[in-house]
Amino acid sequence: MSSDAPVGARPPAGKTFFGHPRALSTLFLTEMWERFSFYGMRAILVLYLTAAVADGGLDLGESSANAVYGTYNAMVYLMALPGGWVADRLIGARRSVLWGGVVIAAGHYVMAIPTGWSVFAGMALIVLGTGLLKPNISTMVGDLYERDSPRRDAGFSIFYMGINLGAFIAPLITGFLGEKINWHLGFGAAAVGMTFGVLQYVLGRRNLGEAGARPADPLLGADRRRALTRVGVASVVVLAVLLVLLVAGWFTVDTVVNLLTVVTVLVTVGYFARILTDREISGTERSRMKAYVWLFLFAASFWLIYDQAGSVLNIFAADQTDRSVGGFMFPASWLQSVNPILIIIGAPLAAALWLKLGHRVSTPTKFAVGLVLNGLSFVLMAAAAQAAVGGDLVSPLWLVAVYAIQVAGELSLSPVGLSATTKLAPVKYASQMLGLWFLATAVGDAIGGQVARLAGTWSQPVYFLTFGLASVVLGLAAVMFTRQIRHLMAGIH
Repeated sequence: MSSDAPVGARPPAGKTFFGHPRALSTLFLTEMWERFSFYGMRAILVLYLTAAVADGGLDLGESSANAVYGTYNAMVYLMALPGGWVADRLIGARRSVLWGGVVIAAGHYVMAIPTGWSVFAGMALIVLGTGLLKPNISTMVGDLYERDSPRRDAGFSIFYMGINLGAFIAPLITGFLGEKINWHLGFGAAAVGMTFGVLQYVLGRRNLGEAGARPADPLLGADRRRALTRVGVASVVVLAVLLVLLVAGWFTVDTVVNLLTVVTVLVTVGYFARILTDREISGTERSRMKAYVWLFLFAASFWLIYDQAGSVLNIFAADQTDRSVGGFMFPASWLQSVNPILIIIGAPLAAALWLKLGHRVSTPTKFAVGLVLNGLSFVLMAAAAQAAVGGDLVSPLWLVAVYAIQVAGELSLSPVGLSATTKLAPVKYASQMLGLWFLATAVGDAIGGQVARLAGTWSQPVYFLTFGLASVVLGLAAVMFTRQIRHLMAGIH
C-alpha cells in the first residue's frame, strides 16, 4: 500500500492547515479519533477480560486474556493486507476509509452492549474495519503531495502526531469510565470517539480533492468477477471452519486464538516465499529481500515484547502498583498514556539524532539497538516484579521507566524499519511492502500473545528476565551479523 501519490494526482487547492493542504486536517482528525477508539478500548480490554463477574468482567484466566489480546492486535495488522487490496483494486482508498470507520464504530457500539458475547463480536468488526481504514488513510495523506514535494515528510509528521494525540487522550477517558464506573461504558466512549471521526470525515470530504477517489489499479470485467468469486469462496470456507468448530464443541476462545496465530504465521511464510521465488525480480532485489527477512524477524521479536504493555504490564499495573495519589486511586489503564506522550516528546529528538549520524549507523545496527533497549526494559521489569514479591505494591514509576526505555527502542526500530521497507522493496512489490511491514507486528503480537500465557504460570521475575535477556542477546547477535546483512542489502544503508 504505497503512500506515493499516483501519477497525475494533484493536491486539492484551497485553505491550508499549518501551511499544508486543508485535507490534511480531515485525515489528521479521522486518524486521531480512530486511534482514540483503538487505544481507548485496548487500554481496558485485558482488565475487563480478567475482572471478576461480580465486578462486571468476564473472569477469563490471565493466560487466555493475554493470548486474546495478542491475537486481536495481530489480526488488526494482518487485515491491512486485504484492506489495501480492496482499496487498490475495488473501491479506492477514500471509500475504504469511510466504510472502515463505520465498521469500527459499529464494533465499538457492539462492545458497549452489556453481555458476555459482545466483546468478541465487537472485536471482529473492529479488526475488519481497521484493516480497511488504517493502511488506506496513510495512502491518502501521500496523495495530497507531489512525490518530490519538500512538505511531504512534514505532512506525515503532523499526521502521525494525530495518532499519538489520540492514543494519549483515550486511556484517560475510557480508563476512568471503564474501571471506575462500568466496563461497557468505557467501550461506549471509544464508539463515540470513532463516530466523531466518521462524521468529520464525511463533512470534510469536499477538501480531499482527488485523493483516494479511485482505485490505483482497478479490477474490471471478468477479472473483477473472478476476484469477487474467490473472496466469496474464501468467506464461505472461513464460515465452514467456524461451523465445524462449533458443532464439534471446539469453538472456544483458546481454540480460535491458536488457530488465528497459526494462520498469521502461515500467511507471512507464504508471502515471503512468493516474493523470493518470483523469477521476475532481479538478483539484487532478491538479495535485498533476504536482508529484509532478517530485519522482519528482528522487528517481529521487538513487537513480541513491546506490545505486552497492554496485557502483561497492564495487569501488573492493576494488581501490583501503588496508584493512590492524594487518596484517589487512579485507573491502571491511565499508565497506557505514558507511551504516546513519550513518543510525542522523543520522535523529533530521534529524527534529529539519525539525521546527524547519517550513514555512520546502519539500519541493522539501529534494529539491534531497538532490540537491546527492548530487552533491557524487561530486565528492569524483572526488578520491579521482584520488588512486588510478597504482595508489596511498587511505585508506578517503575512502569514509567520501562515504557521510556521501550519508546527509545521503538524510535530506533519502527520508523527506520518503515523507511527500510520502502528502500528494499522489489519494484514489482513496491505497493505491497508496507502491508508486509504490518505483518511483522502481526506475527510479533500473535506469538507474543502465546508467550504471554507463560506470565500466568512462571514467576514474574523469571518471566521478565528470561525474555528480556533473550531480546538483549538477539540484539547483540544482530550487531555481529551487521556486515553480512549490509552486504545482502546491496548498497542500501
